[in-house]
Amino acid sequence: MAKLIIVDDEKQIRAALRDILEYEGYEVDEAKDGEEGLDMIMHKKYDVALCDIKMPKMNGLELLMKVNEAERSTQVVMISAFGNVENAVEATKRGAFDFITKPPDLNRLLITVRNAIEQSKLVQETKTLKKRIYKLNEIIGESDPIKKVKDTINRVAATEARVLVTGPNGSGKEMVAKQIHEKGSRATQQLVEVNCAAIPSELIESELFGHERGAFTGAASRRVGKFEQADGGTLFLDEIGDMSLSAQAKVLRALQENKITRVGGDKEIKVNVRVIAATNKDLRQEIVNGNFREDLFHRLSVILIHVPPLAERRGDIPLLTDKFLHDIATDYNAPPKRLTSGALNFLQSLPWTGNVRELRNVIERLVIMCGDEISLEDVKLYT
Repeated sequence: MAKLIIVDDEKQIRAALRDILEYEGYEVDEAKDGEEGLDMIMHKKYDVALCDIKMPKMNGLELLMKVNEAERSTQVVMISAFGNVENAVEATKRGAFDFITKPPDLNRLLITVRNAIEQSKLVQETKTLKKRIYKLNEIIGESDPIKKVKDTINRVAATEARVLVTGPNGSGKEMVAKQIHEKGSRATQQLVEVNCAAIPSELIESELFGHERGAFTGAASRRVGKFEQADGGTLFLDEIGDMSLSAQAKVLRALQENKITRVGGDKEIKVNVRVIAATNKDLRQEIVNGNFREDLFHRLSVILIHVPPLAERRGDIPLLTDKFLHDIATDYNAPPKRLTSGALNFLQSLPWTGNVRELRNVIERLVIMCGDEISLEDVKLYT
């Protein structure tokens, strides 16, 4: 049942609105002024607040501003006898869902309330989804190397500094990039990912910068590249050590000038992108070998974050195992399984050349193939 609150200093108005809304099946509370209404909204979840503008102690616009500052999912509908355009515009600018004049038209009131409830649900679902995504990208571990990684992420996320993430395959470089994005000022914008190793060298420039129609055989229409898609947000260049030298030169120019040019085009396009790059290669050695530009390396590596292999943080394996058992159980809509102490000790002794990714795959295999309790014999059989 949707929950509503009526915030109005006129008792008769509150009673009339309450009768109408309760008849429609809503749960309704009342507040006699803005201060009381704000206190109730902060301590109880409401889908919609019907709020007068002129009230003692705190007016409706002040209440609206404080509700929005607190990032509540409650949708505020302003109701006022002073139904002029100026009030309506001001309320909308401050984030009101709608503005209704007194006495309200019954049909319009009920339609507005239904729409506001739907909006409140969407806002709440979005917040829940973001929390789930954040938890999926959470970096698990309490070892010293992982604490250092987490500390660096917290320090650099709020800045615009470019970050180069290094580490072996499967160690969690992508999760580091996602954490930096989600904790930064660009979190509400897109994180666009490019796997440079998965794109043929002849197509990487088109993928990054886009192309104009007819730029090459098969270019039947204009294409927007990843730099443009990430405008205002973050571009994650994974496995940048595999990028061709010609593409590296164009990326360097884009970073220097904040401009790109589509393949086959001559128009310069301004882009505002934060770049995070990752690689499993030793780029300093690649520079010596002539495979990577030194000037691009210095552009990318304002901040360096090294993600250690799992073999260097074996103490984190129990925490990772618990998380994977929980996540996999959630995916399969089943109760979590558990490992015996012998099974867990054996997992900690393995080399884990595939790092965290390999560990997760092994746990999923064990969950599928074993009973509620996973024994040492099970682990030896399926690893």
